[in-house]
Amino acid sequence: MADITRRLNDIDPPVPLLEGGHDYETLTDRISEIVDTKPHPKLWLILFLPASLGVMLLLIALTKLFVVGVGIWGIRIPVGWGWDIINFVWWIGIGHAGTLISAILLLFMQDWRTSINRFAEAMTLFAVMCAGMYPIIHMGRPWVAYFILPYPNSMALWPQFRSPLAWDVFAISTYFSVSLLFWYTGLVPDFATMRDRAKNKFARYVFAIASLGWRGSARHWSRYEMAYLLLAGLSTPLVVSVHSIISFDFAVGIIPGWHTTIFPPYFVAGAVYAGFAMVLILAIPIRHLYNLKDIITMKHIDLMAIVMLVTGLVVFYGYIMEAFFAWYSNSFWERAMLVHRSMGYYAWSYWALIFCNGLVPQFLWFKKVRQSTFWLFVISIIVSIGMWLERYVIIVTSLARDFLPTAWGNYHGTKWDVMTFIGTIGFFTFMFLLFVRFIPMISSFELKMLLEKNKHKGQAH
Repeated sequence: MADITRRLNDIDPPVPLLEGGHDYETLTDRISEIVDTKPHPKLWLILFLPASLGVMLLLIALTKLFVVGVGIWGIRIPVGWGWDIINFVWWIGIGHAGTLISAILLLFMQDWRTSINRFAEAMTLFAVMCAGMYPIIHMGRPWVAYFILPYPNSMALWPQFRSPLAWDVFAISTYFSVSLLFWYTGLVPDFATMRDRAKNKFARYVFAIASLGWRGSARHWSRYEMAYLLLAGLSTPLVVSVHSIISFDFAVGIIPGWHTTIFPPYFVAGAVYAGFAMVLILAIPIRHLYNLKDIITMKHIDLMAIVMLVTGLVVFYGYIMEAFFAWYSNSFWERAMLVHRSMGYYAWSYWALIFCNGLVPQFLWFKKVRQSTFWLFVISIIVSIGMWLERYVIIVTSLARDFLPTAWGNYHGTKWDVMTFIGTIGFFTFMFLLFVRFIPMISSFELKMLLEKNKHKGQAH
């Protein structure tokens, strides 16, 4: 595949991914000055204040939860899972685009990843942090969370390895660890650049430690490229496996609407779909605030919109197949579930889901829409809302009407569910704003390699 890609690039010169006249020095200055010299926009401070308040709101909600218990949430019999698991799957899905952009596109030698991979990887880490909170706080006794780890103990207690909930622990921890290593490895050369540019003594020491003694020698580059490629190879199967394992939380159950083999690919496509929507939500304001329109070009925006369109079509196909399976299976319970979803108490959420994830993204077929940052931003927000509604429909509508009519009951989230969710959004925004402020959010050395490649292509043609 790499040979095919290289030959195609040799036949037709690639469309420049960098606009304007750039050289190595200007690229370094443009990216590094955001951290070390350039004053941050006032909007950064305006956004940082509500993000900080969101973190405080999360602390308040978690304190109440730990003191009183999970009874403050709206969960009940038969809906034992609510906003907590909905938000968990939503955050994990958002975290998939960063690994896809960084690892898979790197292996396929796609140059357009270079301007967006750094902050997409950071988005992955912060989204997985938010997701990792929910399985722990959902336990009711989070101070004994270590029980889910297979550690030797005198009581001979071991996790139930046949439970997908135990699989989640290993999948998420592995995904976070590899993503963190991959992100940090890519930062090492840029940390060395920041070390050499730092005017503050404390900052120089911090960047010197973070750069691990990088000097840019041939040996350093050789080992760096080998490590980066190996981590990309490790990360690639994680994109597929992690959300497939999370889909097993539902697929191995016998609840109508869950017990289906389409869930693993359906969840993976939905994760990439939601992840790219979030990348666009972050990339569009960033390129405007920091005047990076010549680095994060409309070509990047257009390609991300195309990926969103493709994965959105796969997700929409999954919705159609769910309805088809319910009819074709000739199962009374599956058909009753479909009728309840589409015409019952929760019909509003189902049709809102179809509108957000099925109909609105069809506008991405038009190039004028893909070239409009305003409409792309609006569509990305609608898709993010739709992907949250998808998890709401899957979890709540299936549990609210199970096999026992005597146990049926409708579910409503409480103010504590809402506060916890808003708090995680605040935490995500808080961490991302700190990342933008103190760490180079674009890989300058990869852009220099792309610049050199484009020069050679231009000379060859």
